[in-house]
Amino acid sequence: MKSQNIKTGASAAKPKRIRKGEKVVLLSGGNPQITKADGDAPVEAYIAAIPGWKRDIGKRLDGLIVRNAPGVRKAVKWNSPFYGIEGQGWFVSFHVFTRYVKVTFFRGTSLRPVPPGGTSKEARWIDIHEDDFDEAQMTIWVKQAAVLPGWLS
Repeated sequence: MKSQNIKTGASAAKPKRIRKGEKVVLLSGGNPQITKADGDAPVEAYIAAIPGWKRDIGKRLDGLIVRNAPGVRKAVKWNSPFYGIEGQGWFVSFHVFTRYVKVTFFRGTSLRPVPPGGTSKEARWIDIHEDDFDEAQMTIWVKQAAVLPGWLS
């Protein structure tokens, strides 16, 4: 079955397969450079390429999102994993930096409590450092965000 574009529902190209053992380039801050593609495989490749303690954060985030957002779809866009619901758009993404992992909620101003970072019209984010991942709060935000209209790319 072909993957579908989350914005339009139109058929999209099959995700590019990441070859086992293929070397992933790390961009500034250790963020993996992964080809833009839909599906689990590119997100798994992204997470596998994250260096150090941030890989564990990526795994935990991915698992938490999958458990708490039924029917979630995944993609890598702009060297970041995106998570969304078909017909609603993307609701969350994360990106690796040198000292933290930034989790962005595209309709973050609608979440309660509102995540602390951000000055854009609707998006808000939280920076997760090595020992400050609040899984309970993240679960609350993911559940809230997954039912809101998302960002259509």
